[in-house]
Amino acid sequence: MHFLKGLLLSLLPAAALAAKKPVVDKFSQFHTKALASTPLKLDDSVYAKLTAAPRNYSVVVLLTAMEARFGCALCREFQPEWDLLSSSWTKGDKKGDSRLVFGTLDFVDGKNTFQSLGLQTAPVLLFFQPTVGPHAIPDNGPIRYDFTSGPQSAEQVHSWIARYLPDRPHPQVNRPINWVRGIAITTTILATITFLSVAWPYMVPIIQNRNVWAAISLIAILLFTTGHMFNHIRKVPYVTGDGRGGVSYFAGGFSNQNGLETQILAAIYGLLSFATISLALKVPRITDPKTQQVAVIVWSGVIFVMYSFLLSVFRMKNGGYPFWLPPFF
Repeated sequence: MHFLKGLLLSLLPAAALAAKKPVVDKFSQFHTKALASTPLKLDDSVYAKLTAAPRNYSVVVLLTAMEARFGCALCREFQPEWDLLSSSWTKGDKKGDSRLVFGTLDFVDGKNTFQSLGLQTAPVLLFFQPTVGPHAIPDNGPIRYDFTSGPQSAEQVHSWIARYLPDRPHPQVNRPINWVRGIAITTTILATITFLSVAWPYMVPIIQNRNVWAAISLIAILLFTTGHMFNHIRKVPYVTGDGRGGVSYFAGGFSNQNGLETQILAAIYGLLSFATISLALKVPRITDPKTQQVAVIVWSGVIFVMYSFLLSVFRMKNGGYPFWLPPFF
């Protein structure tokens, strides 16, 4: 009897130590593995062990589906950001002061876990808070990150994780220097400077030419006065049906218009402007009287016909418009 009692008393401290030791050793074990390779690649059994209670550490697990047959474009877009975040955090917290472990569970390796969680989509990011220790949270359920707004950056997810880790280190995301991008930008700048230095003597006369600026200004005026900005704001159709199987180029009513209608009106206004400028500036410089007379008749005829067509468009837009000119009624 004394022997059994002594044996039990000797086993009690060992049993108590065994009950406490796994909580501490489990984090140390996973953190050591994370220092070698992060995020940890999980399967069903490792996921269950990593997220099992009791936990005196936090866990962030990305459930993803990377194989092409699953067609998860968002998974492939977010994976580099996830790898960058986990590696930056782990390297910045080598001592494990934040007590956070990153893991990745692919659908191929964790079908049972996906089924048990009732997941039908990916990626899914889950944050498990400690269940024991100074940072323990009474609610054992994981917190889910929202991917509804599309691909997320490492910085965005970092801010979300840091929100649930108060009074603990939050190592910053350290993006590697993109040498290819830097070289490309430098090459582009040098090429642009070289091109400008060579072409500048030829570009200056064009830039200082008043006719060029007048043409640019006229084109801009015609585009905006005929409703180009209206088309972009309202997203109007290019053409519409006339209800009889045909195409209608002009929309009824002054508050509606089609995309092609804007281009037709811009062409009409442009032709009227060019004809007016020709009558005012070009025709008086013609020295031959007969040629000058012909030019006056031609340009006057263009103005008359185009203005008649313009009035017919107004009548088409609004049947109550009272003015008209031949040949368009």
